[in-house]
Amino acid sequence: MPALWRELFSFNKYSQIASRALRQSLKESERVQAEKRGLTSVRYQNWENGKAGEQIWVNRETEKDVTKSAAV
Repeated sequence: MPALWRELFSFNKYSQIASRALRQSLKESERVQAEKRGLTSVRYQNWENGKAGEQIWVNRETEKDVTKSAAV
């Protein structure tokens, strides 16, 4: 029998749902640590003539944001 979730959403969405359910089932202290590991920060920089430009953060998360989302 094929996986039914494949008809509804992609594997990335499926893994997001499964990881969120797992984190929500953890105790408070373990859940906060797991949420910190799940955050992603992305930065980039432009290069011109072999020299790096300024690094720009696209999605920088702070510990305050993690605490707020863990309390919800």
